[in-house]
Amino acid sequence: MTTIESIFSKNAPEPLGHYSQAVRADGLIHVSGQLPIKAGDQNIASSLPFEQQAHLVLRNLLSILDAAGAGPRDVVKVTAYIVGVGQWGIFNAAFAEAFGDVRPARSVVPVPELHHGFLIELDAVALDPQAPSRSKGKPERTEFV
Repeated sequence: MTTIESIFSKNAPEPLGHYSQAVRADGLIHVSGQLPIKAGDQNIASSLPFEQQAHLVLRNLLSILDAAGAGPRDVVKVTAYIVGVGQWGIFNAAFAEAFGDVRPARSVVPVPELHHGFLIELDAVALDPQAPSRSKGKPERTEFV
């Protein structure tokens, strides 16, 4: 039987609805859609410029992964929802800074609007370092040309 475990990081914002920050199941970690909200801040202010929102939401994502014992190298797929395709370059630069040499699969989806007036939301899927088949170490990444 598969066990589903909720993951919570105090270094990321508490969920605004009936969901977990992330769940662990069948060797994967599924991170719910994250908004650029500061951890512990009950004032939902979406007035930050896009670049600051991008850095904040990436920090939230990585904090949740860290609470699960995972990191950028474990990330398989990220989906970014951004208001305005013109923000793509700014997001790409923030993403590259957050992930370094790691290049997970990624989709950037332009949307007309997001909850509370935010300009970006991210969700992700990562390998679970605690899964029995993963107990031998970090994933090995190779590039095919």
